[in-house]
Amino acid sequence: MPYTKAAAAIFAASMALSTAPVMAQNVNANNLVNVNISNVANDIAENLSIDVSQVPVTVQVPVGVAANVCDVEANVLAQGGGDAPAECEAQNTSEALNQAVQRQVGG
Repeated sequence: MPYTKAAAAIFAASMALSTAPVMAQNVNANNLVNVNISNVANDIAENLSIDVSQVPVTVQVPVGVAANVCDVEANVLAQGGGDAPAECEAQNTSEALNQAVQRQVGG
């Protein structure tokens, strides 16, 4: 019987190691999320003292920023769509989101 337990342990370990690369492929590798900011465009424009027409529809931000403004768990966004960035809709704004928009509009 000890041989059977050892063989089972080796098999289980090899299965865990063989599936690790597959699971890793589902993680958002660049840690960026496409955030649709149309719901908060007026607030961002006011915060940045720019015309709302200058505010883009989407902006790419790190997972933590997106989780905060979209009210979504960071681990959900981090799973993303594999090679493509995850997406969410902003429910509120933050200083970090304002800064990302500011960089995108070039000011």
